[in-house]
Order: sequence, then structure tokens, then C-alpha cells
Amino acid sequence: MTRNDTDANFTPERKRGSGVKMVYDTLRDEILDLVLPPGSPVDEVQLAERFKLSRTPIREALVRLAGEGLIDTLPNRSTMVSNIDFLNLHTYFDALVLMYRVTARLAAEHHRIEDLEVIRARQAEFKAAVEAQDPLAMIATNAAFHSAIAEAGRNAYFTGLFNRLLDEGRRILRLYYQSYDDRLPQRFVDEHEEMIAAITARDVETADRLARTHAEQIVDQIRTLFARKGRLNISL
Repeated sequence: MTRNDTDANFTPERKRGSGVKMVYDTLRDEILDLVLPPGSPVDEVQLAERFKLSRTPIREALVRLAGEGLIDTLPNRSTMVSNIDFLNLHTYFDALVLMYRVTARLAAEHHRIEDLEVIRARQAEFKAAVEAQDPLAMIATNAAFHSAIAEAGRNAYFTGLFNRLLDEGRRILRLYYQSYDDRLPQRFVDEHEEMIAAITARDVETADRLARTHAEQIVDQIRTLFARKGRLNISL
């Protein structure tokens, strides 16, 4: 078999693989950023037309998204963006607060000089996003900041879990930022600076306390937001 024959045999598969990734990455971002809101219908034919692909890579991408709980297939075989599981958010919040604390503690204990440079760079990006009132950039740079802190803690398991939690929480954070009309108070930037100072000083207990306070006020605001949205407003 010639090299050209080999390339001819594998090119379609490579194209399909890249097509699956493109569809998966695009739809995943749109779902997590609420461009595609919970409950939105997902139509294979429309997606095939949109991405200029056959329905096979579209299906493969949707299977991956379903495996992550972002897509649901209903009994009538229609497909939709999954709803946010508000009833079980308390378990997510418990894990999130714990990981904020653990990663901050470990970063204060184990960081290296080069870790601080990365953390400060991510903080500068977050500050710029807040000043620009760019909600999607705020979500991304905030996640990158806390991920950098986790990396400085030198525990790959905690880093992986924290990154997963931050990623899964993007839809919730989008609603959270909307509660501030996408204009975050300066204290969010200041709290990050305080955490950096504690980590730099290797003050484990202060880093833990600041991370816990930072995480819990986010949780409290989200709970208040959902309670307000869920309250009936009728005249009797």
C-alpha cells in the first residue's frame, strides 16, 4: 500500500474526528455559557446544516455531551439541553467550598516562586475582565485564577476535581453574575488579592479562612438569587 493510499484511507476518519471535537467544543461552551439555555431543543438536522457535517459526527458529539449530563434524550427521542439540578445544588456547593479551602491551604504550603507569577497573571486577567464588564471573560479568568492556585498546591487529584467543579459550575456562575447585572463589585478583585497575599506569606490558616469566606459568599448569593426567583409574586 502506498503512502497516498494510506492517507486516503485515514483522512475521512481524521476529518470526522476533528468534526466531532469541533461540534462538541462549540456546543459545550454554548451550553455552559447559557447561549443554549436549559431546556433548549437540540436538532441533529439543524446542527448538521450549521456545521456542514453529516449527522454521524453530530451524534457522536451529542453522546459525549449526554455523558457529561449536558444533553438529555427524552422518551419521545427528542433531545434537549439538560436542566440545572437545583434540588441537589447543596452537594455541589459543599464540594466547591471544600475545594476552595483545600487548594488555598496547599498553595500556601507548597507554592514555588514561579507559581506566584502565574497566579498574579491570572488575577490581572480577571481584574481586566471585571473592569470590562465581560461576564464570559470573568467566568473564564476566575476559573483560571483558582485553577492556578490549585496547581500551586501540587496535588493533581485536587486540581483535577477543582477544575471539574469550576467547569460544571459555569452555568450557575453565569446566572450568578447576571444577579449583579454583570458588574461585579470591587471586593471580588480585592478578595483575590488578599488570598494571593496569604499564599505568598505561606499563611496556611489565613489562606484557608479567606478562601472559605470567598466561596461561601458566592454560595449565599446564588442561594438568595434562586430563592428570589422561586418566590411567588401574586396579589390576594
